[in-house]
Order: sequence, then structure tokens, then C-alpha cells
Amino acid sequence: MGRLRYDGTSEPILIEDETLAHLKVIIGTKLRRQESFMMTWHPTEGGDPGRVTVWIHPAIPLQFLFSTAESQNIEKSRIEDMMHALNATGELVIDEFVQPKVLSAGAPAA
Repeated sequence: MGRLRYDGTSEPILIEDETLAHLKVIIGTKLRRQESFMMTWHPTEGGDPGRVTVWIHPAIPLQFLFSTAESQNIEKSRIEDMMHALNATGELVIDEFVQPKVLSAGAPAA
């Protein structure tokens, strides 16, 4: 289980490495273009609210922590689907692209 740390103070978003690798491509692409956006997920653990949304902006620190040293396979069609969903609404809802019960915030880091 990988982690996405946002802003340096919040609890990490726990997410499996394959989806995290795809998020890294999407977020990196948008931020290189200086395009901010919202990212939303529904935590499954940790007692957090039913839905969390953060504003992704180039000035806010991000850290991608993978649980394995090996690079993940990036699927072009998955990137296209995620980017299309993000560009259509201005918001990336992570839950639409992961398996159930693999996303959480506030749980102890693995």
C-alpha cells in the first residue's frame, strides 16, 4: 500500500501502488501545465468524514511513497480515462479508479 502525502501536515492518503503510479502521471502532467484542480476520495478507515476533497496546486508539497521499489506498469487507457474524467469536471474522484477498500486516510502508515 503506497501513500500520497499532501501539504506536509495532513495524514497520508493510503492507496495501492498501481493506482498511485497513475495518479503520479496525472498530477504531474496537470501541475507541469500550472493547472490546479480538486481531488476527492472517500476514506474507508480512520474515522474521517464520508468524503475528502483537496485543492491540488503547484505550490503545495506532494510526496508519492510506494511500498515497492519496482516501477509500476502504466496503462495508457487508464491515464486517458482518468484525465478525461478530470478535464470534464475539474475534479478527480479517485474512488472511480481503484478497487473497493484500498483507499483510506488517517490510518497508520504501513
